[in-house]
Amino acid sequence: MQELWTQIQAELETAVDAADYASWLAPLQAMRLDDTELSVGVPTQFMLDWVAENYQDIFNTAVSKVSGKDMAVTFCVVPISMASEKPKLPDNFLPEKIEATPEEGIEAQLLGGTALNPLSTFKAFVTGNSNAVAYAAASRIAEAVCAGETAAYNPFFLHGGVGLGKTHLMHAVGWEILAKNDKLKVLYISAEQFLFRFIRALQSKSTLNFKETFRNVDVLMIDDVQFIAGKGATQEEFFHTFNTLVSMGKQVILTSDRSPHDLDRVEERLKSRLGSGLTCEVHAPEVETRLAILEQKAALLGLELGRDVIEFMAQNIVSNVRELEGALNRLAAHAKFVGATITLEFAQEQLKDLFRSQAKGVTLDDIQRQVAEFYTIKIADLHGPRRQRQIARPRQVAMYLCKKLTTRSFPEIGRAFGGRDHTTVMHGTKAVEKLLVSDSTLAEEVRLLERALS
Repeated sequence: MQELWTQIQAELETAVDAADYASWLAPLQAMRLDDTELSVGVPTQFMLDWVAENYQDIFNTAVSKVSGKDMAVTFCVVPISMASEKPKLPDNFLPEKIEATPEEGIEAQLLGGTALNPLSTFKAFVTGNSNAVAYAAASRIAEAVCAGETAAYNPFFLHGGVGLGKTHLMHAVGWEILAKNDKLKVLYISAEQFLFRFIRALQSKSTLNFKETFRNVDVLMIDDVQFIAGKGATQEEFFHTFNTLVSMGKQVILTSDRSPHDLDRVEERLKSRLGSGLTCEVHAPEVETRLAILEQKAALLGLELGRDVIEFMAQNIVSNVRELEGALNRLAAHAKFVGATITLEFAQEQLKDLFRSQAKGVTLDDIQRQVAEFYTIKIADLHGPRRQRQIARPRQVAMYLCKKLTTRSFPEIGRAFGGRDHTTVMHGTKAVEKLLVSDSTLAEEVRLLERALS
């Protein structure tokens, strides 16, 4: 079952956006398998509802493709299990529960947003210029809360693009606090789940219990607060919860994809309160940090990667940490499936679609200009008829990079090189691909060009 599940996960990862996979599909686990049905465990009821509504068809397709037959895919709530070598969930971590009525005769169960990722600790966080301030602030806040000091940075507001480590830092603060002070109560939840719980409390007329749950904590951590935008009643409740905790000296930690004052459809008074503490932006990691992240993640996965592979990935995957991790997971899965060694050529082939999507902003003109400058020739030489080696080879390299780094077709590329036929572009691209295996000088030249263009 586990082998089948690994293959299904690989299919799912290629079928959806990397951020969606990491948020909604990566946490799932196979629970039971027979000839007609696969049962999938989902950490929370909220996630189960979302996955069933948005990914059921994708699941069915992936399972059918891997198993070779039509199988029913069902979902059930199973709280995330903690392996023995991972941090143990402390007793003082507050799981939000639905209290079952006696008539229902069922146990109260954990719902969404209550499980901290056991791998998201300060020790596992790779720092660099892009996140050093946020890391230092998060560490200081954890120390202050554990020591019972008055919250100096309250609220602590982390913002930045997806996959840059905001949630990791939030979870790291939670783990640090829980490990050092067993008297503190910590609650972590996403803004979507906060909204979901609030609506359900209104429907069931249990808003008092809702308020008590969120206001009887020492540390409240809410992820992706941009999701409350435009939700009037939810914003009002969030504002009162926020004010209550801050006025009591309780720590509030929030993340968003933008700064407090850039949040759309959020009341000005709430924007002001959100930005009244410490606001830190997390940026995309620079190449040195990307190298360190890849080395650390590869070690955790038990992968032996050559320096050329790590450098190639670090130089080409520039958007965020999640993309790096996703690419590494994909390489590991594909290498296992086919029994291959992860070489530079293997990585280039398996990740080429990812690299193309990363470089959509690169134009054919950009590539021609960079190649001409690199080889000290004129751009007109790339368009013209001259076939001397000192011109023909750079022209082929430029064609190869145009195909690799953009989504343009062979005919489109041919027209950009003086109206050449698409077969000429195909021949030039294949010639470079073949030479990259045997010509180390050319491989280094292409690597430098790709790095400059990225």
